[in-house]
Parts: sequence; structure tokens; C-alpha cells
Amino acid sequence: MRVHKTGFASCGLAAAIVAVSSIAMAPAAQAPRSPNALPKTPWGDPDLQGVWTSDDMRGVPRERPDELGTRQFLTDEELAQRAARDEQTLRQQLRGPYGARNDLRTRTFRQTSLVIDPPDGKIPALTPEAGARATSRDRGSFGQGPFDGPEDLTLFDRCITRGVVGSILPVIYGNGNRIVQAPGYAAIMYEMVHDTRVIPLDGRPHASANVRLYLGDPRGHWDGNTLVVETTNFTGKTSISENGNGLRHSEALRLVERFTRVDADVLEYRVMIDDPRTYTRPWTMMLSLTSPRGYELLPYECHEGNHGLRNILSAERAEDRAIEAAARNGIQRQRRRAPTSGDGPAVEGAER
Repeated sequence: MRVHKTGFASCGLAAAIVAVSSIAMAPAAQAPRSPNALPKTPWGDPDLQGVWTSDDMRGVPRERPDELGTRQFLTDEELAQRAARDEQTLRQQLRGPYGARNDLRTRTFRQTSLVIDPPDGKIPALTPEAGARATSRDRGSFGQGPFDGPEDLTLFDRCITRGVVGSILPVIYGNGNRIVQAPGYAAIMYEMVHDTRVIPLDGRPHASANVRLYLGDPRGHWDGNTLVVETTNFTGKTSISENGNGLRHSEALRLVERFTRVDADVLEYRVMIDDPRTYTRPWTMMLSLTSPRGYELLPYECHEGNHGLRNILSAERAEDRAIEAAARNGIQRQRRRAPTSGDGPAVEGAER
């Protein structure tokens, strides 16, 4: 099976077209091609350019199930079972209102979890500081509020950013990104929420610690055929979770990403998360990003002036007035809360 999409995505509405033909199962470990066979740019750097997606990793859990212990890869039988589940999931999406194409294929991968370090595939325990920092607001519109102002919503709710890691982790749609290169630079453009990171490769130092950015301050270099990107200077207002929802990291966060092209249409992506104020030890995730034939990025027409945020807050104020009116009539009633979205991620670590 392959995934192909067309249409548009607008503030949570995805016109995603998904097709299924047959399962192509990835080997236990992707063997890199000969370095001489990998493409190079005209100026001699490894060529990572293209449109890549984490769609094929949607069937891989972020944390490893307990019964798999320290095993990083599925057996042949387990892989076949996952492939069948992946196909069933995609066929269910075919029943949606957007139509389908059935001439493309995709892969099912053997990884038992996205987390590959620690060896048990689990996210490390939170520090006491992080546990105290967690609030119901970390889930934004996926949670129960309170919604007293824009700051009570996540940056994803506000169409600002999903953060670095939140823009890579696979969700129901919008998992594409484009890599472009120039002498001394690489840039990554994320489909949702249309962020672009520009990464200098010329050895310049990081910006002053007084400079804080939603996507941090990246600096890159080549380690053989691997692009290594170290990013610091974060704001502490994004999260290491799907769509950038969940427990927010601290300003001490340091990310080390490694991009390695292992085949014409497979890019291995590793990210090491080092935040001593949030996690008791660094930890690493690995994803295989693929480039299916015909895959393209779609416009994500989302901006902070859209109606969603205003409607959430105006509905809360209407509920305030209703509670006050009931109280004047001697009636005490509980605040009505919106049902939690079925596709909203759990608050990472906050419910442990």
C-alpha cells in the first residue's frame, strides 16, 4: 500500500486521500546503500533534498509495549500482523468523503517503538520540577481548560507552530516536510503549521542565550553522509509530543537530530532529547521518513486570526454568563466542558 493525498488542510480539516493496494514490509534493519551510490549536491554535500513524510510510522507506537522488553524489531509474524492492521486502518480511511487513489504503495516498518533509547523503549521519568509544571492547559483544546485567554491554548491551537519534534511525529494527516539545500545551508519546511527552519552549516556559534525561539537556534554539520543538527535557545512553550501538545519542555532543552539518506526514498531520522529540567536522562527516537511517488505538500491555511480560537474563548465567556444567570436564580450548576477529541494525544508524562 502507498499513501497519496491531495486537496487541502485548514485548521484541523484535512482533505486527505489515502489509498491501499498491497503491503510492502521493510526489512529488520534498513541497510545503508554504498556511500558512493548516494546522491550528492553540485557542491559535494550529501543530497537530502525532497519531500518526506512520517506517514509510514503511524503504526509504530511511541513507547514500546511492556511485553516486547528491549527488543527493537518485530518478528516476521508480528510484522505481518502490523501490516494487516495498517492496511485495515487505511481502508477505513478510504470510506471517508474525499475519494481515493489505489495506484501507490507504502511500507510497514519493523520498529517496536519510536523510542529506541533507553533500551526499554520508554520515555524516561519526569523530574520533580516537570511534574509540578504539568497542567491541564498542556492539552489546549484537546483538554478541559480553563480557557480564560489565548495563553491557555497551545501554540498548535493558535496556528503558530507544533515545535520541532511535534512537526515530525506522525499524526492523522499533514506529516509531510520538504528539505532543500544550498551551499552552507539546509532548510526544512513543515507541512503543518507551515514552519520553515533555516540551518546554517558554516560553523557559526549559537545565538546569545538571551535569544529564545519557538523552533530554537539550529546549527548543523556533516558527519560523513549524516546531517547533524544541534538546536538550543528554546522558549519552553512547545512540547515533545504529537502536534506539539502535551507537557511543555523547559528552556534548557537541547535537541540533536541526525538525518541520513539510506535509500532513494528513505531518510532515517533520529532525534536525541536532552532536557535535564524535564527528564531524568536524555532519550532518543528514530523514524523512517519516506518519499512515496507522487507525494506532495499541501497548503495548511491556518493562522492565529482564524475563527477557531475566538470561538473557543467566546463559548467559554457565554458559559460564564450562563453560570452567573443560573446563580442569580439560586441554581448551582457545573461548567459544561467540551468532549475530549478522539484524536488528541495524551499529556505526555502528566498522567503517570
